[in-house]
Amino acid sequence: MTYLPRVAAATAAEWPDLGAELDRWEEAGRIAPLWWRDDDAVAATPRLDRLLAVAGGAPLALAVIPAQAESGLADRLADEGRVAVLQHGWSHANHAIQGKKSEYPAERPAAEIAVELAEGRARLAALFGARALPVLVPPWNRFADRFASLLPGLGIAALSQMAPRKSLPPAGIAVADVHLDLTAWREGRGFVGTGAALGRLIAELRARRGRGERTAIGVLTHHLVMDAATEDFLARLGETVAAHPAARWLPASDLLPPR
Repeated sequence: MTYLPRVAAATAAEWPDLGAELDRWEEAGRIAPLWWRDDDAVAATPRLDRLLAVAGGAPLALAVIPAQAESGLADRLADEGRVAVLQHGWSHANHAIQGKKSEYPAERPAAEIAVELAEGRARLAALFGARALPVLVPPWNRFADRFASLLPGLGIAALSQMAPRKSLPPAGIAVADVHLDLTAWREGRGFVGTGAALGRLIAELRARRGRGERTAIGVLTHHLVMDAATEDFLARLGETVAAHPAARWLPASDLLPPR
């Protein structure tokens, strides 16, 4: 079973184009849902402070690496009610023998994976309490399909990767994917550019509006490499979402299946 195909994105778009698309959502009596995931958090740093400042009042989901997570991060987030914690694998280590990096390549023993994920869940719960949601974010957004059946037994309720995905997780595991990565990894790790980012976002919005789909569009950032151009884009996006009646940020908890 395949998941949704990648939608075609315009090579460039401008802010008025986003406003026009959201106007169409309003005309249809619908609200466009977005959510925000930031990866690789382990400590309270000035860069994390910058991320929280840019986010303002928007709900934010931090993918935290359990094996490296510091108690100072929990202290920093203690009064940040809008911030949820997701499980970013275990140690963000590459175990792939060949090919693309993955902490969970198919060649690893399933029993070993189960132990790691259980330890990660326990560590995040101990550090962050109820703030730690049962959402797995595999490092590099890769998780071999053969391990998906482990998730329900480990108490994991959702899997968050980069869309489009080749297959859906098992029944009972929600999909909480991201669709727009703002980091240009192959071009100096800077911002992908306003035109490209808006083009991708608008394409996702347009596709959902056309299909009547209600899944949230995920925006992905990495605060440890976030530059000023990315911050400016996020600030402008936040202002746009806050001002338009047909757009809103969803907390990560809203992406979980009903209990």
